[in-house]
This record gives sequence, C-alpha cells and structure tokens, in this order.
Amino acid sequence: MPNQKISKEKSIKRTRTAVELIICLVLLAAGGFLIKGAVGRSKPVGRSDHEASDIEVDIPVPEETTDPNMLLYTSVSVPTKDKFYGDLILVNNDHQYFHTGEEDLVSINELNDEQGITFFTAVDYDYTILRQVYQPMVDLITDYYNKYFDDTLIIYGSYRTTEFQQSLYDDDLAQTGQSESTRVAKAGFSEHETGLAFDFSETVDYDYTGEGDEAWINENCYKYGFIERYKEGKSDLTYIQPEPWHFRYVGIPHACYITRSGICLEEYIDLLRTSYPYEGEHLSFSDDSGSSYEVYFVASDDGADTTSVPVPSGFKYDISGNNIDGFIVTVYKDVPETAQPTAPAQETTEDGETEGSEDEAAQ
Repeated sequence: MPNQKISKEKSIKRTRTAVELIICLVLLAAGGFLIKGAVGRSKPVGRSDHEASDIEVDIPVPEETTDPNMLLYTSVSVPTKDKFYGDLILVNNDHQYFHTGEEDLVSINELNDEQGITFFTAVDYDYTILRQVYQPMVDLITDYYNKYFDDTLIIYGSYRTTEFQQSLYDDDLAQTGQSESTRVAKAGFSEHETGLAFDFSETVDYDYTGEGDEAWINENCYKYGFIERYKEGKSDLTYIQPEPWHFRYVGIPHACYITRSGICLEEYIDLLRTSYPYEGEHLSFSDDSGSSYEVYFVASDDGADTTSVPVPSGFKYDISGNNIDGFIVTVYKDVPETAQPTAPAQETTEDGETEGSEDEAAQ
C-alpha cells in the first residue's frame, strides 16, 4: 500500500511538470510571434519635409575676459608732501595753503608786453600769476575781446603774499565791524596765495558783475580750465559770499565737470575722495570737444615719505594733490603718452626699485 501511494505522487509531479513546461513553451512562442509582427510592421523614419537642408547653429562664444579698452596701470612714487600742491588743491577756511617759496610766478603785464597784447592789462607790473595759468587766461580774454571788442577788462587781483592777504582781511574787518569776514579769506587760507586765481574788474565803473557781455566769460570760462569759484547758493560750503569776478584755474577736464554738475570745488573734491577711489569705479566723462577723461583718487601714505600712485600705461596723465588727504589722477584717454607727464614721477620697476627723477606734483 505504501508503495502504491509513492508511485501515485511521482506520477502527479511528472504530470504537473510537463504541464508547466508546455505552458512556458506556448508563452515563448506567442511572444516571438508578437515581436516578429512588430518588426515586420516597422519602417525607417525619413527626413521631415519641414526640416531645412542647411541649418545654421549659433554657437555661444565666451565673452572676453579682458576689456580691450581697459587701462593698464603701473605706479609712480610721489613725495607724500606733494598732496598739498597742484592745480586741484582745495584752499578755504578749513584748508591752509603752504607756500613752497618756489612757485613759478610770472608778471602778467610783462608777458602781455612780450606778446603785444594791449586789450587787457593788470593793475601793475608786480601783479603775478602761476605760469601755467597765464596762457589759458589770455585765451579766454582774447576770445571775449574778439567777440565783443571790449578792451576795458583789467586783472584787479592775482597772486598775493600772506602779509598782503592779512592786510586786506584786517581792512575788511575794520570796515564791517565783524569778527570774521565773508568777503576776504583769512591770511594763509586764500586762493590768491596759490597763484591759481585772479579777479576781474573793468576800467569804466571798476565793477565786474558777470552780466551783459561779461556773462559770456562766466558761462564759457570752463572751456579754458577756469571755474567761477564763489557762486550763488554755495556760501555755506565756500565760506565766501558770491563773487562773479573771481576765477580759479583747475584745468579743462575738471572745470567742465564742475560747471556741468553745478557743484563747487568743495563738493567736487569730496565726490572724488568718497566715490571714485582707485580701487573702485573711476569717474569717466567727456568735455565739449569730445575728449575723454578718467579721474580717480589715491589716498596719501602719511606714514611714509612717498606714496605709490597707480597711473595708466601708455596715456597722458596728471597728478595733483587735493590739499587734504591724497592725490587726484587725471587720465587723458585720447592722448598717448609721448613724453614724461608733468607730474611727480618715479617709475616703479618690477624688482621694486625706482628710476627717474622726483618732479613736483604742483605745476
């Protein structure tokens, strides 16, 4: 009995295995048939009629990593004390002018005589001005004369000694009875002591107002490098009441920017110090002729005898002190550097040595 039971179980297992095998074969055959049908029905995919035969592909080009118009800089070593000298020094009740005793002063009348100029004069032959200011002043007056044929202009104020400025200040206090003057700068704190400023008058009423034909001078002086120094609405910054007759030389680029912006010299110097340091964005602009400039500020190294001032390679530049805390560099972006700039310049070489002479920043 037991043997019959075992045989029956084996028979059932064999039957079950055979059935499972048959089912697998059927499934495989069906799968093969389906795959063959799918392959038979498939066709190669051809080109769409809507596709262009020639396709232009714009491949992105990496942007230039270096701006071809970007200035390259080297450095010059400038005597730190020269921050007190130059065409852009700020001189007012807060900032004293320090005489060098070596100012290059010229007699206005003597140079007029040499050039045969007779349509304007100075009060006397001892009226002097810095040499670099004389010719721009003459150009301004010449163009005015050629336009209006007015030969009554006279230079009533120019360079002054500290002693003469003190006498003017004392006389003004005696007249007004005030303890301080808003009409005359303190001795040592007057632009006239720099040789960069002059006053107009005229020989008819001895009262230059900047009105009538004279308005042309006040409106166009910036084209020659001058600013009307003490204008309406700026007395709280300049400490001097409006003086339409007082002109200060700062150079064409700066005179242009100051005049266009309607600011005074105090505001301009502060703007450069705070907003346009060498390490940051530089002030860039063009004048009426289209000439381009770049201006930036470099703080003086007051703990050292010299200050390293970055300057552009290959372009003309000027360096001026601001009479406060550093230097202002003016780059003439349209003028190649064909000669040594008229500024302090000790070229710094790659090994850290300096070469060249130490020229004064003040010109």
